[in-house]
Amino acid sequence: MLLFTPGPTPVPEVVRQSMATSTLHHRTPEFELIFKEARERLLKLFDMPQCVMLASSGTGAMQSCVLNLCKTKALTINSGKFGERFGKIADAMNIPKVELSYDWDTPASVQDVKDTLEKDSDIDAIFIQICESAGGLRHPVEEIAKMAKSINPDIMIVADGITAVGVERIDTTNIDALIAGSQKALMLPPGLAMIGLSNDAVLKIDKGADYYFNLSSEIKKQKQNTTAYTAPTTLIIGLNAIFSEIEKDGFDVLYKNTILRADATGKALESIGFKIYPKTPALSMSTVFDDDAEPIRKLLKSKYGVNIAGGQDHLKGKLFRINQMGLIPVYESAWVVNAIELALSDLGRREYDGSASKVFNEIYYKD
Repeated sequence: MLLFTPGPTPVPEVVRQSMATSTLHHRTPEFELIFKEARERLLKLFDMPQCVMLASSGTGAMQSCVLNLCKTKALTINSGKFGERFGKIADAMNIPKVELSYDWDTPASVQDVKDTLEKDSDIDAIFIQICESAGGLRHPVEEIAKMAKSINPDIMIVADGITAVGVERIDTTNIDALIAGSQKALMLPPGLAMIGLSNDAVLKIDKGADYYFNLSSEIKKQKQNTTAYTAPTTLIIGLNAIFSEIEKDGFDVLYKNTILRADATGKALESIGFKIYPKTPALSMSTVFDDDAEPIRKLLKSKYGVNIAGGQDHLKGKLFRINQMGLIPVYESAWVVNAIELALSDLGRREYDGSASKVFNEIYYKD
């Protein structure tokens, strides 16, 4: 079965083998060296001066950022389940918030954010997704961050990059916290969250908030190549392994291949009659709106050995989402679009003629 859900992504064999070695105690010089290597690689990936790793899902990192970086009022951007989650975290923590809501195919408006900030000087942190994976949407985060800093240089910009880090090069010039998750482009099992931090964010965190999700205590310990609490040792060993695999060709090659694969997949799907759902598609997944989304998904899984994701809430049964994150063999992506065309033939919607595979290969290999 080919796993093409946008998280969890497949774990490569070399990574699985690295995590199958003998368990190390997390308070040993041996593990500190492993942790130091992973931390240095993360700092380079984030292109930020500080970072922390948490034994948590990405949601834990989201909550930690809300608790530690918002002191007065949050501005949350809601274009799907994960933007909605930032708002729910603020509510659960009794943090005042303003929420800008959009349809799930619509990116946040820079002007809307500007107007909101000018009307409400209490807002001291913005929480937004780079990729809102509920609909495969890319927000103009860098543009919003630059504008927000021009209004208030002290405002914190918290970007959920869980389905963006490792997919594309992110300009972190005006970003104060960038969140990543292990089970996405870094192709690890779930359970490790990572946050890149600016110097301004570290200053604002100060002594930190909360107990387990206190970023101050984690920063202090992780500078010493250890963690405040038990580290997810196996996942951190796996993190070094996937970094080693990616670094064989380099992140620039990974980003280039991701762009090519996403473009080829989108054009192949359009060639057989589909419409790409979001107005500004993210590179991390190809998202299609179609009334037959659920029958197509079921055929792919039962007949063609491909597992892709569907929609949620009001889009349940109306979307399918194909992963583009990580080290994906190009022949697997070509098979996915071919299988989708075969499924359309099974449903009597069009005669199979190999168009999807042909277009995919022409686009991917056009140079």
